[in-house]
Amino acid sequence: MSIPQPETLTFDSDEKSGYPNSPLPVLIYRKVLDLSSAEARADTFENMFKQHGWPPAWRYYLYDFDHFHSTAHEALGIFQGQARARLGGPNGQEVMLYAGDILVLPAGVGHACVEADDDFCMVGAYPPGQNPENERGDPAELSAAQARVASVTVPETAPVGGPLQPQWKPSS
Repeated sequence: MSIPQPETLTFDSDEKSGYPNSPLPVLIYRKVLDLSSAEARADTFENMFKQHGWPPAWRYYLYDFDHFHSTAHEALGIFQGQARARLGGPNGQEVMLYAGDILVLPAGVGHACVEADDDFCMVGAYPPGQNPENERGDPAELSAAQARVASVTVPETAPVGGPLQPQWKPSS
């Protein structure tokens, strides 16, 4: 399976809403899987993530409220439906996500579902030893969240395979 080059988006810290975001870019891999069955896509995403050191943790939808994880990076494999998501927190950017896409979120990047098909569903995965906490922006807690984000280690491999370092270089 050939993995396409990812689209990249970078979000600065949002002091007003208290979202730390990250100097590392969000990675959006489009059309990674083109399988007819949603179940086959879900199973394939879980196997791919596990094979590359990102154990799958759940199958669920994307929360409809802005949140972030300051203690873990996150991989999302969309296996069914489509959604319009907001990345970067309440003042972020909207993107469309489709079945077959993979979204890789660095720790601290805000994300929320703005609108989705009724059957929209994803596989979620995290690097070993990284446990996500659902956090919502709080300007008074921004410095502490930024410190937690800065301490999250970058895994050696991307959830789609290959080294993660070439894609996850902090923006200058």
